[in-house]
Amino acid sequence: MTITRIDSLDDPRIDSYARLTGRQLKSVINPGDASIICESLYVIQLAARLGLAFRSVLVDERHLQRLLDLIPSLEDLDIPIYVASREVMSGIVGFRVTRGYLACVDRPRPASAEDILSSSSRIAVVEGLVDVSNMGALFRSAAALGVDGVLLAPTCADPLSRRSIRVSMGTVFQVPWAPAPPPWAGGVFEALRAHGFESVAMALDDRAVPLGDSSLAKADKLALFFGTEGTGLTEEVLASVDRTVIIPMSHGVDSLNVAASSAVAFWELCARPRA
Repeated sequence: MTITRIDSLDDPRIDSYARLTGRQLKSVINPGDASIICESLYVIQLAARLGLAFRSVLVDERHLQRLLDLIPSLEDLDIPIYVASREVMSGIVGFRVTRGYLACVDRPRPASAEDILSSSSRIAVVEGLVDVSNMGALFRSAAALGVDGVLLAPTCADPLSRRSIRVSMGTVFQVPWAPAPPPWAGGVFEALRAHGFESVAMALDDRAVPLGDSSLAKADKLALFFGTEGTGLTEEVLASVDRTVIIPMSHGVDSLNVAASSAVAFWELCARPRA
């Protein structure tokens, strides 16, 4: 561990925090060089507990000792610890957002779809979810409410984007996720059938049953499909799922956004004891 003071936003040593885009951090050409940014003390603590490989830490100078007291393992790592003033930290991402703690770590590799399908009974399959905040919220609910894994269509936002990690409170590190088996969407339905999953879409259509239908909770294996924020799931997916379900609404509201609807569905079909 080497402690170094940063006095300027232009210091190249903090490029990962201040200037590199999400695509640059992802390092598509050289995936082995890919990294992610963790924001907040809680997320950094979780990353350390899970054994993620740290590259550096950037901390408000007033919080350095607290960081080392709460994550003593950082002192044993051969990484730089950058300290900066509140003004420099605010210039990077906003002090109120991070509370003055940032870390750059190696990008974790996703699980394999086969591993998720062979070891799970309740999974989420996500198509076209492009808002990173919604992605993070879905993962946080999945972690809290008993979802075993998540499969992502190629049209989805990166769950390891900076904001997604923050909104998820780091649960994107805890819930196994993988790209859905190609090609979309035929490949994922073929894989689901091969592993004995019943596929259920959250969608407004004439054949939909209420989410509380007892036959849903009794299914041995469920794959819950969620779609994009604007138009929902594509016709190809809706034509291929075994069933569609709705969350009964009041006051003329037709639906919830995907962050809220996924939480309700996970509670009803994954977290609650099966009858």
